[in-house]
Amino acid sequence: MRSLDRKRVLVTRTRHQASDLATRLEGLGAIPILIPTIEIVPPGSYAPLDAALVELENYDWLVFTSANAVDIFHQRHQNLGQPQKSGTPRPDSRARTSAKSPLPKIAVIGPATAKAVQGIGLQVDLIPPRYIADSLADALAPEAPGKRILLVRAAEARDVLPETLAAAGATVTIADAYRNRIPPDSVPALRRLFSSPESYPDAITFTSASTARNLIALLETAGATLPRSVTLASIGPITSQALRDLGCEPSIESVEPSIAALVQSLVTHFSQRD
Repeated sequence: MRSLDRKRVLVTRTRHQASDLATRLEGLGAIPILIPTIEIVPPGSYAPLDAALVELENYDWLVFTSANAVDIFHQRHQNLGQPQKSGTPRPDSRARTSAKSPLPKIAVIGPATAKAVQGIGLQVDLIPPRYIADSLADALAPEAPGKRILLVRAAEARDVLPETLAAAGATVTIADAYRNRIPPDSVPALRRLFSSPESYPDAITFTSASTARNLIALLETAGATLPRSVTLASIGPITSQALRDLGCEPSIESVEPSIAALVQSLVTHFSQRD
């Protein structure tokens, strides 16, 4: 028997990010239930990000806190070399990677973000020992004095990273690449899932604080509550704290904030319980 055989696991990630987690769960015999509690939408304006990209060679460090930020950075960077709708040409982004105009050093929050950076052909210079913003801030702080740092991230993210770097002597520019929105289409699916104990999932995976907050908000909209019998699997301490702030104690917390570790924590939990 496989370690998660027939366990029904609710995956709350965005639609395009859910496949990796779902595939790993299926490989261990679980039944993934894909109901996103987050969808990625554009920020209020791309103007701050585009303005930063035009002078990218003037920054000493480029910092990413998610793979989504990397993807959107790459899209906007490429677009700088395309003519605007009005027909006015924008600066050629390819010039930013020449020997005269090298890209800044790159710091990322963890392996998934590093993989996204490598996927667009760039090199990562710094990954913190723990894959959370606090650890990234501590790892980058010694490099901060007198440096210009561009932080590409989600709107309304925690400010611990830019505040720490600014306190360490850096000039920090924050450029919102996207924002997270609660997908209203998930309400009917959650209402059905939590309509009776027979349909409850065995576990719910939370891969960010936003997935925790948004799930509770969606359940309230659906007129449902989170059953105490369901295992709540958190990817790390920030997500766990978000669950606690919502009155939900996580059943398990991944030893490191990664999808592989999150899945392993589920395996260990159910192996011990069964």
